[in-house]
Amino acid sequence: MNIHEKYLNRCIQLAKNGLGTTYPNPLVGSVVVHEDKIIGEGWHRKAGEPHAEVYAIRSVKDTSLLKKSTIYVSLEPCSHYGKTPPCSDLIIASGIGNVVIGTIDPFDAVAGRGIKKLTESGCNVTAGVLEAGCRELNKRFFTYHNKKRPYIILKWAESVDGYLSPAQQEQTAPVWISNTYSRQLVHKWRSEEQAILVGTNTVIKDNPRLDTRDWAGNSPVRVILDRELRIPRHFSVRDNSVKTLFLSGGETRPDEENTITEPIDFSGNMAAQVCEVLYRHGLQSVIVEGGRQMLRTFIDAELWDEARIFRGNMMFNNGTPAPELRGHLLSEQDVAGNRLRIVKREKAED
Repeated sequence: MNIHEKYLNRCIQLAKNGLGTTYPNPLVGSVVVHEDKIIGEGWHRKAGEPHAEVYAIRSVKDTSLLKKSTIYVSLEPCSHYGKTPPCSDLIIASGIGNVVIGTIDPFDAVAGRGIKKLTESGCNVTAGVLEAGCRELNKRFFTYHNKKRPYIILKWAESVDGYLSPAQQEQTAPVWISNTYSRQLVHKWRSEEQAILVGTNTVIKDNPRLDTRDWAGNSPVRVILDRELRIPRHFSVRDNSVKTLFLSGGETRPDEENTITEPIDFSGNMAAQVCEVLYRHGLQSVIVEGGRQMLRTFIDAELWDEARIFRGNMMFNNGTPAPELRGHLLSEQDVAGNRLRIVKREKAED
């Protein structure tokens, strides 16, 4: 790892602190380095608040060192006025002459303009350092802007013998395959993503809240496939506590506070239509937590990016089989007796 990669790696570490709180903005980390020593660092924390470069520059105690320093940033500095002034202007005004950037920003309002402004002002700019890692950091942001759809995460739990649920369920309460620690981890994931998607049968069977009650963080937008709008008013997903989208087959009901109905064609490519609705609502990521049919809809349409699969320690012998998918195993770990596999889709292009 060379010197530039060392400090870009630190930028990535810092940026991850903002996961789940910066939407619709990307995750960005920045450090200011003088004579091989970090003298300032920061990350973007929340949309509307200062960007990473601002925090990094502000944290430098001896500002006379800025003109002899290098600033590292995981994503191209912005060049336009949004809720905050352009970071490229701040870098120029601070007299920092060297800028090292992880990757170019795909957002139309930036897209190379930040680099152009810095270069034209006399800054020495190096771009494309640890680019793969910087793009992975903002996989949601890049997918949303480049593919015009959210980053899609499939999630399910299966038995040792590969079933989502037993053939016969005597109890009315959900049959938990995953343990308490795995379920808490799922709530952490929910706090990091913008939306969660389930179908009618899952809601009617389990009456889930789809929130982050077991983890500190924002609850995702709830997205419910409810073709005939059958879910009763007293169910948790209709409590208006969180923004909720009901995707119907043409049935309508008046929108309420935090609850919106969107029609889609259930006879068409449902996964693509769901993506289109979520894109229109500005949702950069979604966890698909539905049953086998829902999961297969996205797998068959090749509209998924990542799958997170828990394997419990119980045997069902028969029942609803877990879906099959082809992908690259990113990681495998033990979660208090549950086995968690993270699988990435092999073909990234849609």
